[in-house]
Amino acid sequence: MDFNDTAEDAAFRAEARAFLAEHVEALPGGVGRRPSGKHLDPDTVAAARAWQKTKAGAGWACLTWPQEIGGRGATPIQKLIFDQEEATFVVPDATVFGVGIGMCGPTLLAHGTAAQKEKWIPKLVSGEEIWCQLFSEPSAGSDLAGLRTTAMRDGDSWLLNGQKIWTSAAHCSEWGVIVCRTDAQAAKHAGLSYFVVNMKLPGIEIRPITQIDGGQGFSEVFFSDVRIPDAWRIDAVGNGWRVALTTLMNERASLGGAGGGSLVESLIELARTTPVGGGRAMDDSGVRQRIADFYGVPGPEASLGKLVAGPLLQEIARYGIDLSGQAGVLMESSPFQRTYLAVPALRIAGGTDEVLRNIVAERVLGLPPEARVDKGIAFQDIPTGPDRSA
Repeated sequence: MDFNDTAEDAAFRAEARAFLAEHVEALPGGVGRRPSGKHLDPDTVAAARAWQKTKAGAGWACLTWPQEIGGRGATPIQKLIFDQEEATFVVPDATVFGVGIGMCGPTLLAHGTAAQKEKWIPKLVSGEEIWCQLFSEPSAGSDLAGLRTTAMRDGDSWLLNGQKIWTSAAHCSEWGVIVCRTDAQAAKHAGLSYFVVNMKLPGIEIRPITQIDGGQGFSEVFFSDVRIPDAWRIDAVGNGWRVALTTLMNERASLGGAGGGSLVESLIELARTTPVGGGRAMDDSGVRQRIADFYGVPGPEASLGKLVAGPLLQEIARYGIDLSGQAGVLMESSPFQRTYLAVPALRIAGGTDEVLRNIVAERVLGLPPEARVDKGIAFQDIPTGPDRSA
């Protein structure tokens, strides 16, 4: 198999490299690094907005999106090429745009009206507005369709009440997409609707959650009679699960793309500079073989995307810590330590490993589905705990 660029892709790579060289500084040795996303503080967010605006102005933002909405109409391979080249330059941490560009934008493009796309897509592409995804709840994580946040119709508006949790970048977002229960008498998947909500509206309270690595990248969000217009509803009432699946599929594709390429590059640099015995770690054939293993994930496994990405990143990070010796547990700025602490959340976000295995089993392999005792039952009639009325 030929892994070399085609003539067209080689020209694209050269153009991308020239753009990056004009605007940002190259990393020493061309070694990529993966941003941690640990602290979405005002300075980090401001730098990410500025870089996104620069890319958008030159046609390098949202590469695979159509040109008429601010994209470039590039192929997925060309998107990968740009990501490879960008990883060798010093650029701001852009994880704050991951949800908006990777999940919310594609959902709006697939299900939004022309007016909705015109309202939200341009400022999303330019980095002027940051988006978050309000899905998970304390009682609806892996079983997302069991969510209890409600949206009640009030004329041409909806009133939102409830709680969401693990919402990435909620504290710095202008907008969010949210799934709410609009009909408790319908079965749990059928009684949901999908909306866009302005995160600065009265009645919204955002409480950042401190993570194991010390960062506060996500929050719990409370809604108390938050009023939004019906014009912010995406698709039909009761069609929320269908729209949410589009978001989830894009989320899993985005997270599945986090296969560890930049972290492997950091591991190579570590092996080149870490003394072992009378030489470098890279001189050891066992070390070289272990690093090669991280590059050689079998093709069929790679098709499972996110299900492979989390464990792979965790294994790379653990080996980086091991290779660093005692310093591996002391260096808080190490990308390996940060990744090792952050990956458990990645293996939950967008669907746990167990949920994804069920999806592969049922929808890809055609195996019999697990028994569901709540199938076809009105959501309001589903038992939620022991009956203590007796």
